[in-house]
Amino acid sequence: MKIMILEGDGIGPEITKQAVKVLKAFNLANNIEYALIGGAAYEKYNDPLPQATLDLAIKSDAILLGAVGDWKYDKLPRDKRPEQGLLRIRQSLNLFANLRPAIMFPELSHASSLKPEVVSGLDIMIIRELTGDIYFGEPRGVSVNQNNQREGINTMRYSESEIVRIAHIAFKSAQLRKKKLCSVDKANVLETTELWREIFTEIAKNYPDVTLTHMYVDNAAMQLVRDPKQFDVIATGNIFGDILSDQASMLTGSIGMLPSASLDENNKGMYEPSHGSAPDIAGKNIANPLATILSLAMMFKYTFNDEKKFIAIEKAVRKTLQEGFRTQDIYAAGSRLIGCDEMGDVVVERLEV
Repeated sequence: MKIMILEGDGIGPEITKQAVKVLKAFNLANNIEYALIGGAAYEKYNDPLPQATLDLAIKSDAILLGAVGDWKYDKLPRDKRPEQGLLRIRQSLNLFANLRPAIMFPELSHASSLKPEVVSGLDIMIIRELTGDIYFGEPRGVSVNQNNQREGINTMRYSESEIVRIAHIAFKSAQLRKKKLCSVDKANVLETTELWREIFTEIAKNYPDVTLTHMYVDNAAMQLVRDPKQFDVIATGNIFGDILSDQASMLTGSIGMLPSASLDENNKGMYEPSHGSAPDIAGKNIANPLATILSLAMMFKYTFNDEKKFIAIEKAVRKTLQEGFRTQDIYAAGSRLIGCDEMGDVVVERLEV
């Protein structure tokens, strides 16, 4: 069991430190290796994804990532920006399936932007294709056109095989849940997603026990706010999934509560919270590490097939919330406000190893 830790930038080191406490509680300290990515890697190697980091990632069984990015790098050439390191490692490791659960813990219903009765009991799995679409399509770039005007170009592109493999992941996930799958596209105006809809419809014949529905992305965004519990599994492309999963995070009360897994065909994965690096609060010990700790739980479930550790971590997080411990982002009157570092300690104390 070789676990690679990529702390990243901003609050990344703070939140990954708390997940490492959990690994140490399971006596896995000797299974960990660290490497640099994002702005931290650029500062040392002039590259947001150094070859040494990628080599170690290839040798590792799973990766835990904090977050990448900082506003101070926004003016760098695009290939030097921290986010490019993240995109490149996903593509290099073929981590095409991004699983983002959005679960409403009963104790946090007050923190949601919606009424408690709308979000109570919410449990959605968003499956986002991660290595294709407009983020990777060619041609791309900024150039000067024939009218001597600057022109930005990005290409939305999906091959049949890319859609087929994410469709199978989505249908199999639905089979393990409520057997409901909603495929989100914009097939009325985008040929790329017209193909997406056609292929999902074809693949559905292999999963007769799963009910497949289709929804345009603009309607899906509205329905997530109007009636989120109508969804169980949502499958969509890279850019739509990026947006909808962040929207779903606010249904649960805080993006600081959302874990994620990015998997290849053999369930090797990179696990990370769905939130960003939050450089404005870095070093203040106020970040919420629970999404990172829950991402670690997903690592044990999906890569290491260790349901016992997955359940133990999730139970420890639930107990922590039930006892009223809160970081600033989920704090409410009457709860017990603690910092990032203290939250990690509290979870470990409630961990049944």
